[in-house]
Amino acid sequence: MNERITIKDIAERAGVSPGTVDRVIHNRPNVSKKALAKVRKALEEMNYEPNAYASALASNKRYVFYCLIPKHESEAYWSEIEEGQNKCCEMRKDFKVYIKHFYYVRNDVNSFTEQYETILKSDPDGVVIVPSKLEYTRMFTDQLHERNIPFVLLDSYLPDLRPLAFYGQDSFASGYFAAKMLMLIASKETEVMLMKQTLDGVNVASKQQDNREVGFRHYMTDHFPEVKINTLDLPYQNSRKQNQAILEKYFSTHPKTHHCITMNSKAHLVGDFLLQTNRRNVQIMGYDMVGKNARCLREGSISFIIAQHGYQQGYYSVDALVRAAVLKRNVTPVNYMPIEILSRENMDFYRRTQI
Repeated sequence: MNERITIKDIAERAGVSPGTVDRVIHNRPNVSKKALAKVRKALEEMNYEPNAYASALASNKRYVFYCLIPKHESEAYWSEIEEGQNKCCEMRKDFKVYIKHFYYVRNDVNSFTEQYETILKSDPDGVVIVPSKLEYTRMFTDQLHERNIPFVLLDSYLPDLRPLAFYGQDSFASGYFAAKMLMLIASKETEVMLMKQTLDGVNVASKQQDNREVGFRHYMTDHFPEVKINTLDLPYQNSRKQNQAILEKYFSTHPKTHHCITMNSKAHLVGDFLLQTNRRNVQIMGYDMVGKNARCLREGSISFIIAQHGYQQGYYSVDALVRAAVLKRNVTPVNYMPIEILSRENMDFYRRTQI
């Protein structure tokens, strides 16, 4: 409520009791049409702006948001997002805000569909979505729009879906930047290796990772067209032994490869191999300060890590829903996270959970 206008002021202007004004402001019953008209007129004449914060605190409504996210390992980038979301609920507990997580198998559209149908049956107050394939994600978001349920996108920015907000990096710029950083230390090389992951021969990269690769290749074409980019596929469900065999074959047949890059959080798959085989003249660069990557970065098999600030993305995604659904405030639609590069020298100063 505006600090200079009290309920008593409004009541005097309208010629009604303060209790009547309070019931009108908070949309409570037992107000006559005549009194309602008087109060509304007074509110308009006095340019009254209700305090949504106080109104939300006074409400007994319970808000349940849902997050649809890929299944993941306990220390993965997605776990950081969950931690941030849970922290936001804790910080906003006065508003009775809760988050429920549903998990789908990456690149399995049936899994994605089953999970979002379950979410829709629960009639959520808001949803955070890590998109699957565009057409299936659109089926979900179209229904959310029909029901006036706000949703926030993470990982991939898909403006045609008209989300309430997006939180994540500018993926093209991130890939372009990654290439620039890589070539600061690999400018004299004739080839580099790009590691990808596949499932049944199909690339499992998200739209975000695809865009990073586009940015990466644009930079290489613009500035280092003579450098050959060798693509290495590591099947997603491979065992450690199988990955080691593939990597051993690659480096045995490509002795000129001294620098590698991946657009996902799995740089440690190569980093661990390099440490185990004592290949100290080779390094890889990747994304996300997860535990396994941090260890390889510290031990020197990973040269750089680009941090995505998953914890912050998670926190802000829920906070955006709180501001829109609970406080009835406007939300900035596109929110790009910083592109921050980490090395062995500055990794200890990275605050993963800082907001």
